[in-house]
Amino acid sequence: MDIMQTLWVAAVFALAGGVKGITGMGLPTVAMSLLGLWMPPAQAAALLVIPSLSTNVAQCRGPHLRQVAIRLWPGWLAIAVVTAFAPGLGGGGPTDTASRWLGGVLVGYGLWGLWRPALPDLSQRGRWLGAVAGVATGLITSMTAVFVLPWVPYLQSLRLDKEATVQALGLSFTVATLALAFRLQTSAPFGEVSAGTAWLWGGAMGGAFAGMKLGEMLRGRLAGPTFQKALFMVFIALGVANLMRGG
Repeated sequence: MDIMQTLWVAAVFALAGGVKGITGMGLPTVAMSLLGLWMPPAQAAALLVIPSLSTNVAQCRGPHLRQVAIRLWPGWLAIAVVTAFAPGLGGGGPTDTASRWLGGVLVGYGLWGLWRPALPDLSQRGRWLGAVAGVATGLITSMTAVFVLPWVPYLQSLRLDKEATVQALGLSFTVATLALAFRLQTSAPFGEVSAGTAWLWGGAMGGAFAGMKLGEMLRGRLAGPTFQKALFMVFIALGVANLMRGG
């Protein structure tokens, strides 16, 4: 087992957990963008599944489950099916192609976050628009293990209140993570877990929860426009780095 690799994985997930603790989201995006710089995206995605699923469970609780489920179930179904079965991670595709996809998504998400375009009000539109957003999100997730585009902008366009939005994000990311886990297991079964892999997962879990706890403590100080702008600029930089790696 490479001790340094375990420490690096723990540090990455501590940083990703910190971002999630501060902003309520971002663990998969930060973790994949950093892990993708030195390991194949499919391997990074496999490390991501358990910490992402575990840290999303708390976000799923809340009083808005029925309201959110009625509105979002077509999109969740689309995310699950497309993420699980579309070509992409774990299917034997070239690593450089996955890195280019990941880099492109990170750059796009960073630019969108800096630009902050005005989103249309879709709160009165048909639920099946969510299925379109879900298909697109599933396709991107199947290639990158990042769930943010275009699902996060779609959720924001629904004009849900803050608590309902947080619960909707937790539920949506849980659906995507479970579908990603199914995809990785069926395309490249984990089989017997080696001691080294167990240590990597342990480092990822410990780092994610420690970082999330610290992020929650710092939320009042850092959860502002300046922090968010800096975060999106970092996503752009990491996206460019992944594009260069995949080139």
